[in-house]
Amino acid sequence: MTTNAHNSAPPALVPEEDAIFLDFDGTLVDIAPRPDAVHVPEGLADLLMELHAMCGGALALVSGRAMAELTAFLPQFDGPLIGSHGAESRGLDLPGQGEDGVGDEADLAALHARFAAFAEAHDLLAEAKPHGAAIHFRARPEAEPIARAFAEEMLRLCPRLRLQPAKMAFELRPEGATKDAALRQVAKAAPFAGRRPVYLGDDTTDEPALIWAQAGGGLGVKVGEGGSAARWRLEGPGAVRAWLAAAIEPEREGYSWAG
Repeated sequence: MTTNAHNSAPPALVPEEDAIFLDFDGTLVDIAPRPDAVHVPEGLADLLMELHAMCGGALALVSGRAMAELTAFLPQFDGPLIGSHGAESRGLDLPGQGEDGVGDEADLAALHARFAAFAEAHDLLAEAKPHGAAIHFRARPEAEPIARAFAEEMLRLCPRLRLQPAKMAFELRPEGATKDAALRQVAKAAPFAGRRPVYLGDDTTDEPALIWAQAGGGLGVKVGEGGSAARWRLEGPGAVRAWLAAAIEPEREGYSWAG
């Protein structure tokens, strides 16, 4: 059940005991008008790498973005990555990966072409994904109904995909490719196994993962506004980065962070 998250910041991380899982857009970095316009603050990769070392490697980024995009935004971060809601990964062994969920490459190309044509006709933004596609209406919020109707129509043509509502977007993703499903597998293996799960996310796509972390005795942290099943909240990516930095420098007061 979705409720309003706790208004307080979460308790401090314990890097020696925690398994940390972080969403990217809206959690580590601010949401941009276009997915390719995200600004990555200076020092973010260094912060993640330092915390990754303190956790003994038990830190991973978890995103709906394609893994290639994550590596392009954070080339200095060489830790584990989960991309495309769990359909892709780096440094992890997740079952079912490599299945595109659409069919052959021609089917995927045709899907991308349909999304691109619809976006051009309605002044929206199409995003081609390695295993699906998304339509964004952030620049035209009033277009949400037609964007949803289009995504549902495409879903009927691609029954192996599933509709995933997101922030100002609708995405078609492979069946079974969800963040919480990926994390259930990751948490069974070293170096994550036996640690307290900590998950931070800002979107509806993150809610099952937030619930999963809390059900495992860990922390679910909602980032930003909106209802959530999470027990804790941070106001935005700046607060997230500061909270992570405080785990590295516990003596620092407050949540100010130069990045």
